[in-house]
Amino acid sequence: MKKFRYGLDGLCLAACAAYALNRWLLKSWWGGAFLHGYANDLFLIPAALPWVLWLHRRMGLRRDDRRPTWSEIFLHLVLWSVLFEAVGPRFAKVTADGWDVVAYAAGAVAAGWWWNRRGAFRPCHGEESAFSGGI
Repeated sequence: MKKFRYGLDGLCLAACAAYALNRWLLKSWWGGAFLHGYANDLFLIPAALPWVLWLHRRMGLRRDDRRPTWSEIFLHLVLWSVLFEAVGPRFAKVTADGWDVVAYAAGAVAAGWWWNRRGAFRPCHGEESAFSGGI
């Protein structure tokens, strides 16, 4: 199976660039609740998860270099939602916002679809893939 490129994955690079563009440019030019409050939350999973999975791989917590699975995406969505929206506000001067979780989830679904779409990772060297063959 083709290796996942972690931080060099195209979606990860695009999400990091979009985050930076919004954080340091767009928010200063335009107003609006979405750009200021939720746009960057959409990029949490596509921008951060590949780096975290890369660390997991280096630490031996991940056995292979496959694309992020739906269970990995969901697990990190739940963990980060709890951390940022339940635990964080108790210890830092930030406000919990349920709409942030909605934005995290929307980004997670989009990223999961992208990483797991048909034909995204084709088998190589005679290996079988979840996408090859019938059920």
